[in-house]
Amino acid sequence: MNNPLPRAARVATFTYFTLNGFAVGLWVVHIPNVERATGISHSTLGALLLLLGGAAFVGMQVAGPLADRLGQRRLLPAAGVLLGVAVCTPGLASSWWTLALSLLFFGFGNGTIDVAMNSHAVVVERAYPRPIMASFHAMWSVGGALAALVGAGTLAAGVPTAVSLTACGAGCAVVSLLAARFVIDGRPEPGTGAAGTSAAPSVRPSRKLVWLLGAIAFALMLAEGVANDWAALHSRDVLGTSTSTAAFAYGAFAVAMTAGRFATDRVAALIGPVAIVRYGAALAAAGLTLVVVAPWLPLALVGWALFGLGLSGGVPQLFSAAGNLDTRASGALMARVVGLGYVGLLAGPALIGGLTHWIPLNVAFAVPVVLCVLAAVFADVLAPRPAPAEEPVG
Repeated sequence: MNNPLPRAARVATFTYFTLNGFAVGLWVVHIPNVERATGISHSTLGALLLLLGGAAFVGMQVAGPLADRLGQRRLLPAAGVLLGVAVCTPGLASSWWTLALSLLFFGFGNGTIDVAMNSHAVVVERAYPRPIMASFHAMWSVGGALAALVGAGTLAAGVPTAVSLTACGAGCAVVSLLAARFVIDGRPEPGTGAAGTSAAPSVRPSRKLVWLLGAIAFALMLAEGVANDWAALHSRDVLGTSTSTAAFAYGAFAVAMTAGRFATDRVAALIGPVAIVRYGAALAAAGLTLVVVAPWLPLALVGWALFGLGLSGGVPQLFSAAGNLDTRASGALMARVVGLGYVGLLAGPALIGGLTHWIPLNVAFAVPVVLCVLAAVFADVLAPRPAPAEEPVG
């Protein structure tokens, strides 16, 4: 593009997504150290992680209306600084209750920046003649991978957890402030459209449409959560591999998802978001079905890779669609869809774990398979259509 402003804003958005992925990833690799330092049990840690998830959901619902009221230019850098301060705190915890407080803070900060950066991504995408949302999500995955490498190095070197997380937090805060000058505001002026050009205001969407987008996000992110927590365990417990070999299952899924997100934007420009969600969800269902019936690891790895590739493009399309339903309430609408998706991400692993008390693990995978099929069936919800004005979003 000839205008340097959208390009700079795109780079800034890449930066915030990478920072968020890095901060979350560095926390994840230090969880065992934090658990030891606070002297808590696995069950207590599990309960505290639910607090983190609940706080993140609250942060998302707060950030959505703030994005509409204050604009992304104010909210996103502030959210980045908030995340930077928050990620320091788990490393300083010394008991279950101090860890609980720190995870509430960290979860709120993570939820806030999640909606803020996705809202800004929608604004930046409007300035481009092609889809670019999926590439932002790919950079989140890249940030997580970098955190795994950095975390492995600092842990091997014996760097204290508090030092690693504090350095991460300081870096997040500094980079967020440096990138702030390139953040653009998406609030439309009176009488203008989404990108500041003269246009009629968008038709206010129906509640049903918003909830359908959220339901599909819930289904696809629940499936993603299942892969995150159960891919390696399936390979070890069902296929009988060693723990080290079982790690390749999640690796196949994660690599395929990241690669798919880098490719999705170009494909979406050719076939549209409906096809991305429909055929992607169908491919994911087929891939996980292959995992369920695979008698040996190589075939299961192919299934996990297909599962990751199929899931890679759907969620960015849903977030983009939510953010463009109504430019006057873009942040609030996106917060609902992002929040429902996040609930699915948290619920998936727990749901599968509960089902394994009664049925084998590979049979329990039928739940995400069915949800992916339903997502494919209802993908038409992403087709552009005016919503009835008599059903305003409350």
